[in-house]
Amino acid sequence: MSEHSPHETGTPVPLDQGHVEGTGGIPERFANPGLPPHVPRASDLSEAAADRAEKQVAGLFTLSILGTLLFLVAYFMVDVQTLTFVPGLGDVSLSNILLGLGLSLGLLGIGLGAVHWAKTLMPDEESVEMRHPMRSSDEAREEFVATMAGGAESSQITRRPLMKATLGGALGLFSLPLLLQLVGSLGPLPKNDLSVTYWNGKKGEDGHWTAHKWRLVRDPENTPVKAEDVTIGSVFHILPEGLLDMEHHRLEEKGKAAVLLMRLNPDDFQDTPGGRKARDWGYQGIVAYSKICTHVGCPVGLYEQTTHHLLCPCHQSTFDVTDDCKVIFGPAKRPLPQLKITVDDEGYLIADQPFQEPVGPSFWERES
Repeated sequence: MSEHSPHETGTPVPLDQGHVEGTGGIPERFANPGLPPHVPRASDLSEAAADRAEKQVAGLFTLSILGTLLFLVAYFMVDVQTLTFVPGLGDVSLSNILLGLGLSLGLLGIGLGAVHWAKTLMPDEESVEMRHPMRSSDEAREEFVATMAGGAESSQITRRPLMKATLGGALGLFSLPLLLQLVGSLGPLPKNDLSVTYWNGKKGEDGHWTAHKWRLVRDPENTPVKAEDVTIGSVFHILPEGLLDMEHHRLEEKGKAAVLLMRLNPDDFQDTPGGRKARDWGYQGIVAYSKICTHVGCPVGLYEQTTHHLLCPCHQSTFDVTDDCKVIFGPAKRPLPQLKITVDDEGYLIADQPFQEPVGPSFWERES
């Protein structure tokens, strides 16, 4: 008779070093390995160490306060037009750098302070609670309320006023940047910023724009485009002439003015108000649309020649070029703004008028 292993005969397998108990080779449960011995922390053994931990936590909360104050100063006192040179990035807005740095320090100080507080001063005794019905008993609920009431005492926050004061200051001040972003930056500011692009003309020293019919130039070649250069199926990334020649052209101006240029057979446009507008605002089947998606502002850059669809790669919003770039799929709610174009005396494509609506994503006060 041949010998069989315990797994083949169904003989129970005894507990081994792996703490696995089973029958027939199928594990049924794991034995409780127990808890490692508790190791006291320095703050548990010495009040002086606990005081040092409190000062360290307070220092991190103070760092958060300073970061939030930096954010507020940058928001109200630093002009967004002020540029500074950053290695690897070039000329960038000083306001953006300070806002990002302040917000980062504000979050970092609160986060590190809370972690250090938990690791050095809050109770760290391990406890085990057996599984019980999901609905706690009345006695357990009353005990929970009592535990929560005593939580402040066990966390030592009630008897450490320095830490309590700095935590309150950090959390209180940090709410201001969030409020400013919600109420200020998402209010009238986007309307003012997205309604005017470089296509509107030249911006003088007095801040006003002078109307100008810019030539369309290739990005990044910065060369003008003739109508005969645009063949059916081709796509050009376009900017207004002069923008790339500016010594300190801002990236946001370039982004707002970015346009996609393509040519269709004039018969491909739909016989709808949107289709007629798309054809009439173009030139011999050549049309130009804003490159900024009306969902959250991603660059629309995928053109399907056979369907005449423009696709945003971020969230798959799809626009129909033959019908005023109306949305046919995806989360975007508005068509891409169209740039009305024509040609000048030399045959180069020019903007006949700027965008007639704000470019980019929707905001509270945007009008159709």
